[in-house]
Amino acid sequence: MPQALSIVFGAGFTVVVSLALGRLLLRSFKARLYRQEENVLAFVSGAACLSLLTFFLCTVGAARKGVFLAVGVTLLAIAVWRGAHRATGESFAPLPPLWRWLFRSIFAIFFVLYFINAMAPEMSADGVAYHLGVVSRYLRAHGFERITTNMYASLSEGIELLFLFAFAFGRHSAAALTHFAFLVTLPLAMLSYARRFGFPAAGVCAALLVFVSPVAGMDGTVAYNDIATACIVFTVFYLAQIWASDESNSGLLVPLGLVAGFGYAAKYTAFLAVPYALGIVAWKSIRGGQPVVKRILVVTAWAAIMIAPWMIKNAVWLGNPVSPFLSEFFPNPYIHLSVLKDYTEYLRHYDLTSNREIPLEVTVRGALLCGLLGPIFLLAPIGLLALRWPAGRTLLLAAMVFLIPFPANIGTRFLLPALPFVALSMGLVVAQSSAAALALVLAHAVLSWPSVIGMYSDPRAWRLENKIPIRQALRIESEESYVNFKMASYGMARLIEHYVPPGGRVFTWGGAAESYTPREIVIAYQSAFGSSIGDLLWTPLVREVPATWLLRFHYPAQRLRQIRVVQTATAADQWSVSEFRIYNGTAELARAANWKLRARPNPWDVQLAFDNSPVTRWRSWQAITPDMSLSVEFGTPEISDSVLLECSHDQYKIQLKLEGMDESGKWIALAGAPEATDIPEPLGLRRAVVEEVKARDIHYMLVLDTDFGAADFQNRSNVWGITMLGDHRGAKLYHLD
Repeated sequence: MPQALSIVFGAGFTVVVSLALGRLLLRSFKARLYRQEENVLAFVSGAACLSLLTFFLCTVGAARKGVFLAVGVTLLAIAVWRGAHRATGESFAPLPPLWRWLFRSIFAIFFVLYFINAMAPEMSADGVAYHLGVVSRYLRAHGFERITTNMYASLSEGIELLFLFAFAFGRHSAAALTHFAFLVTLPLAMLSYARRFGFPAAGVCAALLVFVSPVAGMDGTVAYNDIATACIVFTVFYLAQIWASDESNSGLLVPLGLVAGFGYAAKYTAFLAVPYALGIVAWKSIRGGQPVVKRILVVTAWAAIMIAPWMIKNAVWLGNPVSPFLSEFFPNPYIHLSVLKDYTEYLRHYDLTSNREIPLEVTVRGALLCGLLGPIFLLAPIGLLALRWPAGRTLLLAAMVFLIPFPANIGTRFLLPALPFVALSMGLVVAQSSAAALALVLAHAVLSWPSVIGMYSDPRAWRLENKIPIRQALRIESEESYVNFKMASYGMARLIEHYVPPGGRVFTWGGAAESYTPREIVIAYQSAFGSSIGDLLWTPLVREVPATWLLRFHYPAQRLRQIRVVQTATAADQWSVSEFRIYNGTAELARAANWKLRARPNPWDVQLAFDNSPVTRWRSWQAITPDMSLSVEFGTPEISDSVLLECSHDQYKIQLKLEGMDESGKWIALAGAPEATDIPEPLGLRRAVVEEVKARDIHYMLVLDTDFGAADFQNRSNVWGITMLGDHRGAKLYHLD
């Protein structure tokens, strides 16, 4: 029970401090609100403030439980002193009895279900990995760390900083319970909006459609950030609509800008909250003949307060303010474009064979796209009938805006930011008949209950389990035993912590529960460093990768200042060179410290083509184009007559030419297509690979039985020079001897 209490305290303290900050903000700017809506708007506004405050504490190295406690208590004291705890404002007109009892009963039942699941041990794939993995690192370091081996650490982490505040007191489940607070706030905000603007029945219907949706219940009870993002986006919409209905309520422009910027801080895809808010303010001001610039500047300035810290952090540490995206415009050594392209391309399609599968996958099946909205949302097109009402047109416009990022990631949970607007438009239509609305909500509630979902969804669907984990939530059953039984990656994390000493780094292709171990886990696809390690380890395993293809350029002996090999083809292949050797007759020119080596692209790895290692190689890490080149500038002009490139065979469409710079500084053509020959694969590649990996400060490797090459690592461990330390459910931990 003490652990359960710490979980509740961690999340509750985070929520209460957010609420206090929000009330102070709204009242400082004299926002006029109804009593019921003030709480929901204050929580989200205050969460933005608390996230920003936590960012500052992380920046100065003060991210500690004691500091969080002192700051939170101080803020609560200020709120009480300023009277922010006292309710003000008028109340909404009472809900009609039917809708009041419908909302309260279904909301209460699912609230209990969700609360218990949120309190249960955290086991979500991304939650125990990068969402809380970076949180646990920040807490151990008492602030931000410069993390270049995990692209997820460079995403905006506004919600994760709220998790950090809660995590300090109640660990993983406190973070999940903090996310649950946004799940509770979202339907309350939707209902408040509907009551303010005169369609409470539609609001009840829509709020419940969202709240009991299986994907909302699953996402909102784990340490993800999608429900929080949806709540933020809807709050921006709500604040904009309140202001647009009463422009004299100018104090709302501050929280409007702040929360819009919080959208970007929560998730890159929610950056649209800012142009949406600015568009509403500009359009309403122009139509009303009011000054536009000042209002736009207020919203922009407050949004920038939330956005700028994340962009500055990435720009300073990673050379890309929106890392890992747009790296083609902000080149850096931390992410390979080809890996990012493959990753983003997968997110556009997942494992679907056709986009026609999307409607059923996101509503009924729930496996391939990670979650389901529920079968009732197959009726979403009826929301188009709401176009006949001004409110319906406003809602559908917002839905269209926040659906824009969906094609970039077609996972079901990426529909959540647009879902409240779709649900409200549906509610406006079906609420014209109380019987139809009642039937729709009751059917959705029944179809969304965990034990019923399994009757129609794919068995692999991402959803809450049938069994409600009461014993686990209260920690009557120990967290360790339950998580170890249910989640293989937890056992992997324990295996790593047992064998890997503090400071040790583990490479893996698949990952483990990073947040459950203080050891650093380097995952292949998450960084340039990781993908380069993976490329190294595959060198002896893929026949086309060892450097057995020799390309030699011959030209008349002459004195040159520079030599460069130029790629002239355009294809999907990647160009790579294991060794770049320059000869004068039979003698290779000795590489000198004053040689300047250049590569375009990927200049950071150019040394790999000049290191005399049979297993390393410079790679373009992007599809070949005619502007690619590798060059050597000599300290003083050198006489040479040939260049030898040692290459791998996995680049079938490259076309190369050789150019040189003479002593006058003029580039001249030296040779066209090179002569190609093959040599046998060198011996000892496996041992050489291990030595190169160790030189990069990786001394441990976690290999799943399903990973490519797993059998070779196990059966030839003595040839590789590795020792298996342990095995957990088909995950083998090796030490690089």
